[in-house]
Amino acid sequence: MSHIAATDDLFFTRAGLDRSRLERIVEESLRGGDDGELFLEYRQSESLSFDDGRLKNASFDTLQGFGLRSIVGEAAGFAHASELSEAAIQRAAETVKAVQSGHSGQWAAGPQGTNRLLYSDANPLEAVSFDTKVRLMGEIDAYARAKDSRVKQVSVSLAGEWQAVQIMRVGGERMADIRPLVRLNVSLVVGDGDRMESGSHGTGGRIAYESLIEAANWKAGVDEALRQALVNLESVDAPAGEMPVVLGAGWPGILLHEAIGHGLEGDFNRKKTSAFAGLMGERVAAPGVTVVDDGTIPDRRGSLTIDDEGTPSQKTVLIEDGRLVGYMQDRQNARLMGMEATGNGRRQSYAHIPMPRMTNTYMLGGDRDPAEIIASVDKGLYAVNFGGGQVDITSGKFVFSCTEAYKIEGGKIGAPVKGATLIGNGPDVLTRVEMVGNDMKLDPGIGTCGKDGQGVPVGVGQPTMLIGGLTVGGTAA
Repeated sequence: MSHIAATDDLFFTRAGLDRSRLERIVEESLRGGDDGELFLEYRQSESLSFDDGRLKNASFDTLQGFGLRSIVGEAAGFAHASELSEAAIQRAAETVKAVQSGHSGQWAAGPQGTNRLLYSDANPLEAVSFDTKVRLMGEIDAYARAKDSRVKQVSVSLAGEWQAVQIMRVGGERMADIRPLVRLNVSLVVGDGDRMESGSHGTGGRIAYESLIEAANWKAGVDEALRQALVNLESVDAPAGEMPVVLGAGWPGILLHEAIGHGLEGDFNRKKTSAFAGLMGERVAAPGVTVVDDGTIPDRRGSLTIDDEGTPSQKTVLIEDGRLVGYMQDRQNARLMGMEATGNGRRQSYAHIPMPRMTNTYMLGGDRDPAEIIASVDKGLYAVNFGGGQVDITSGKFVFSCTEAYKIEGGKIGAPVKGATLIGNGPDVLTRVEMVGNDMKLDPGIGTCGKDGQGVPVGVGQPTMLIGGLTVGGTAA
């Protein structure tokens, strides 16, 4: 069954809406603007958490509703409700039409259609029983405790959702998508004497639960969380000061995402609040640095067949060999900037307005062996995993905490360190990249990005790379 037919069943057959009457409301309420859509959503989600040897929480939620938006220039009229009824949508139509007052309307052509499917439309919540999920979490707990007597606490979380959306536009245009999403996370606390340290590992994507519950996969995740925790148990105070920093491959791309990625979103550049505003075509990074946003990678957490405005996702080159060549765009900002939409119009739910957001954002690999990069540093820091961070989009300044990092001494990886933070400026960091590894990899499927109070799933990635000098905040005396 096509996604249009499947979502027709959800929104029209089951919800009792009349499609032709809804199309008439959309036509009458939006035609006077420049752009806009009726966004229909149905979502099932669940979350289970297992702690201290037993199930602590289990929740299941069903969400449905609509968002109606009319765009006029830089302004937008938006109304939403959790009630899927013609009366509610008609009330919303009267509200959004107010933004069109005195406007003649230059209605924009709709997105190009696509038959591409990047992930299954199967509902992961229905494929595996509740008992199987709880039993899995118990097996993970038992396996982790049996691995090492120093394991003091095991926390396991399992989450899944199934989202169906249909987008209706003027002229009877319709697009639809069905999106699965799952995630498994394991966190451990280990102790030796009075010292306690932690480690964690997560994995997921737009896939079914089956791959997560395969023993080889979840055991590898537990092993990695335990490895991190035991490394941290041996850590010493982090050095402080400016020094060369080698960033590991994969999840450290979160620094790229936060410090640089947000600054390449269209709205910040149109409003000239980004550190990259007005720099199109100019060199903003060292030669060899190429950054892309790619929503087309099959089964990835950040991927989308179509975005939340109906535009097919694409691979957008943002920085090419050090030069700024593109922004991530939704329809409104693209039109106002005289550019093309890139499939980056995203929203948390029907109750939120779309805006330019990242999908899977990563730096392409270079030609250096990671061992060669480490060997080139006499004294510095090797940062492998990150926790939280803060970024100022306008200035580009950031602060990130390392959850796994090591000293580099004499070209060799030395003692693990605790309490290291990286402090710098996103655009400046790009110009300090001196070596790019040939080991680019994506994160394991755990990213969630926040912007203006909205959270959406994303992916990050990068190769090992050397930054010539970063300020490291440490705890060493």
